[in-house]
Amino acid sequence: MHRRGPARRRRDGDRGSVSVEVAILAPAFIALMVLAGVAGRTAVGAEAIQAAAHDAARAASISRDTDSARTAARSAAAQQLNWQRLDCVAPPTLAFTGSVGGSATSFDAAYSAAPGVPAAVTVQVTCTVTFADIHLSSLPGMPAGRTVSARFTSPLDSYRSRG
Repeated sequence: MHRRGPARRRRDGDRGSVSVEVAILAPAFIALMVLAGVAGRTAVGAEAIQAAAHDAARAASISRDTDSARTAARSAAAQQLNWQRLDCVAPPTLAFTGSVGGSATSFDAAYSAAPGVPAAVTVQVTCTVTFADIHLSSLPGMPAGRTVSARFTSPLDSYRSRG
């Protein structure tokens, strides 16, 4: 003889609750995973941009003139970003500044400083990291990319002629 007690009635009332829980929690879990991918891509992009700025500033600082310094900096930044396999929405932009004797000045003025005068060059690399391969359609309002920027300063050799 089967008895239908309170325990049996409770189980019948819970029937289908797992399906409802999955239907509610699955989109939230997917959204969390997508956000983790976006955060990870941004962090990797920021690290790659920082390395590119470092390499670009160093390449510029060992050049003897502004034209070759800009060319070397662009090449070094591109090589670093290619090596890191960072996909930018557009080619990265580089901004060049300088300092002479601790005072901010233009990039060209840093190379015009007389030998013996401390001078430095700063290169800022900016890139918009793409999220095209991360499917963001499940999250409305998510951007297609995020702009990351890094700047690095490298001293010029004070006792080397520049021109």
